Amino acid sequence: MSAAKIDFNDRLLSLGLARVAEQAALASASLVGRGDEKAADQAAVNAMREQLNLLDIAGVVVIGEGERDEAPMLYIGEEVGTGDGPGVDIALDPLEGTTLTAKDMPNALTVIAMGPRGSMLHAPDVYMDKLAVGPGYPDNVVNLDMSPRERVEALAKAKGCAPADITVCILERPRHEAMIAEVRDTGASIRLITDGDVAGVMHCAESEVTGIDMYMGQGGAPEGVLAAAALKCMGGQIFGRLLFRNDDERGRAAKAGITDLDRVYTRDEMVTADVIFAATGVTGGSLLPRIKREPGWVETTTLLMRSKTGSVRRMSYRTPMWSHT
Repeated sequence: MSAAKIDFNDRLLSLGLARVAEQAALASASLVGRGDEKAADQAAVNAMREQLNLLDIAGVVVIGEGERDEAPMLYIGEEVGTGDGPGVDIALDPLEGTTLTAKDMPNALTVIAMGPRGSMLHAPDVYMDKLAVGPGYPDNVVNLDMSPRERVEALAKAKGCAPADITVCILERPRHEAMIAEVRDTGASIRLITDGDVAGVMHCAESEVTGIDMYMGQGGAPEGVLAAAALKCMGGQIFGRLLFRNDDERGRAAKAGITDLDRVYTRDEMVTADVIFAATGVTGGSLLPRIKREPGWVETTTLLMRSKTGSVRRMSYRTPMWSHT
C-alpha cells in the first residue's frame, strides 16, 4: 500500500511527535546560556532528525532549516521517517530562538507540526506580515488592511474593554518603530520580544495566562505556518501576507508554487487539514517551563495538541541524564 493511501492517524502519531520535540530540547539543554547559537541549533537539528527517522511515516519537510543547498539536514523537501506509514507534511523549527537559548532568555522552544501530505503552505524563506488574535472573537475582527490603531480599537470593542486594556506582542526591530509608536498612542501596552515569534503568536491563544491579546508585525514566513498550525489546535485567527524585497525572494515564491504574491492567507489556508503540534520548553516562559537539570536528572515539559479533537496536553518527562531515549 502506498504511503498516500495510509490514513493519517493523528492519535497514534501524536506521542511520537512529542518525543521528537522532547529529544531536540534535551539535546540543546547543555548549551543554554553558553553563547553558542550554532552549536545549540545543530544539537537540536541532529536530535530531531534522528527521532523523526524512527517514526513510521513517509514524511516530507515543507517548513525546515532552509533550501536544500543551504541546510545539510531537515532542509525543505527532505524525506524523513521509515517510509512505512502515511504520507505527511512536516513543519519544524528544531530550536525556535537560538539567540534566546545562547543568552538564556525566555521563550526558546523546540517546535514541530505534522499533517496529511499537501496540507501545509510551502512558505518560502521570506518575510511575512502577520496578525493574530486568540479564540472567542468574530471572524475577521481585525485584518491586515487595518492600521495598527484600527486593529487595537476593533479588538478592544470586541473584547468589551478600553484600548488601554489591550496588550500587543511585537518583535523588537527597527522596521516596527512606527507600528510600536502607533499602538502605544492608542493607550495599549506592548510586550516586545527579541526573537521567537511562533511563541509570540501562541501567547494570543492563552491570553488569560500570558496577558497577550494580539500579535502583529513582520517576521519569517515559515514561522507563520508553524504559528498557524499551533492556532489550528488552540483556537484563534492568524493572517499572513508574504513580503518580497527583491527578485531573488520572488523567485523563491515561484519555486514554492506561489503565484499570487499579494494574497492574504488565513489560518485554514496556511494549514488546510487537521494537524498535530508539539513544542517543548527550552528556556521557559509564559507558555512552558524551562528544562530543569538536577544532579543525574533532566526534566522537560511538552505541549502536545491535536486540532481534530481540540485536545491540549502538557506532559512532563523526567529522565536520567545519560538516557535521552
